[in-house]
Amino acid sequence: MTEHPREIEQQVRDIVAHLDTSGEILDCDPDLADTAAFCDHYGYPPEQSANTILVASKRPQGKFVACVVAATTRLDVNRKVCDLMGVRKASFASADQTAELTGMMIGGVTPFALPDEMPLYVDAGLMDHDWVILGGGSRSIKVKIDPKAMVEIGGTVADLAKTE
Repeated sequence: MTEHPREIEQQVRDIVAHLDTSGEILDCDPDLADTAAFCDHYGYPPEQSANTILVASKRPQGKFVACVVAATTRLDVNRKVCDLMGVRKASFASADQTAELTGMMIGGVTPFALPDEMPLYVDAGLMDHDWVILGGGSRSIKVKIDPKAMVEIGGTVADLAKTE
């Protein structure tokens, strides 16, 4: 499903423009797309920046889900995500798997242009914020938006963050 980054960016712009929840598209230097570099350079708080991470099942193989968690938390793949997926073992999808399934590169993965059949889970902790920063489909844009927008596009809120 590899798509051209500009096509995905346009898809994201169109989706965000038609949501009930307002959002803002932010330009981003592709070299600063990784969350820590982005937050540091552009002055956004890391706790309001979220990463969209693909998780792949290992036992059984072949299931994929997308999970959105705050940059300041860790995704609990082994317990919480496996339970949601109904699998015994899972791990982060590789960069190649992510690109193949979504057409997006790590650092730009967005919940707003995922394949229709891919489940989307959003960490409940993100729902406490008025807005979050998300990938925009490429490493060149980000989306600043109310986290309720992810529910509006079909995301399921769940406790995804690892508690220690």
